[in-house]
Amino acid sequence: MASNDMSQGEMPEAFDPYATPSADTPLSVAVVIASLGRPDLLNGMIERMEAQTVAPALLLFSTVSPQDLPEDFIETDRVKAIFGPKGLTRQRNAAIDYVGENYDIILFYDDDFVPSLHAVENTARFFAAHPDVVGATGDVLADGINTTGISREDACRIVAERDARGDYPTGIVDERFGLYGCNMAYRTSAIGDIRFDERLRLYGWQEDIDFAAALMGRGKIVKTLAFAGVHQGSKHGRTPGLRLGYAQVINPLYLARKGTMRRDYALKLIAKNVFANHIRSFSPEPWVDRFGRVKGNWVGLFDALRGRLTPERIEQL
Repeated sequence: MASNDMSQGEMPEAFDPYATPSADTPLSVAVVIASLGRPDLLNGMIERMEAQTVAPALLLFSTVSPQDLPEDFIETDRVKAIFGPKGLTRQRNAAIDYVGENYDIILFYDDDFVPSLHAVENTARFFAAHPDVVGATGDVLADGINTTGISREDACRIVAERDARGDYPTGIVDERFGLYGCNMAYRTSAIGDIRFDERLRLYGWQEDIDFAAALMGRGKIVKTLAFAGVHQGSKHGRTPGLRLGYAQVINPLYLARKGTMRRDYALKLIAKNVFANHIRSFSPEPWVDRFGRVKGNWVGLFDALRGRLTPERIEQL
């Protein structure tokens, strides 16, 4: 449950994010989580944010209805919830509109991400140290997306071990053309009028690559070890196999035509997923609908051959 401790104090005033901050004017961080039908995970995120070494200036849940929130959810000055149309891109856009430029950094998490207890503090510290960076993805210590998933207990243990070492250098690992959406942060001043592409419906597969690419002309897009956590890869509430299989083909082709994904990368991504789905359908993992994905792949391929690069069709499948 959200405690009133997070709501104490004045809302931070916006200031020039490109100016070198002093010790008494840290960059303000708004943490944003888009979620649907997984209120149990939101309770865990509230607990992690309450335990941060520096609390976020705002913790914002972007959901579809109050039923997506924990039953004992309490809204405060710094813990908010907004409601709008279903879909990751739509929900994240609603959050961007809400945040505006009232905060310096937006830190996006998936609802099944378990961040370091230093994550908010280190995100602000990283962006303060690199005024030419507009977007950064942090270190994913473990990822359960391609396995049965990682329990919250194990995720917290992995993060606690890294926190105990305090191994969070503020340097840049490398520059990238896309970020990993489960754990990524952006300067709000750089976002401006750019939004997630709402033609990428529901799960919004590859929306993180598209959004980062749209911002590349405004500054560096990078990977850093400064902030970190574990992606549990929780399986309940995920996109059905048929729909995901369709997105695995259509979304990369759509983004390649749009110009936010390299054509060679798009083709490699499609080939990798289509091949994996067909091979593993002979002995599918219990947690993956491989047959559904194969069917979705073929629906996508037939649409592509007919020149129909319509990612929004996922809602009709």
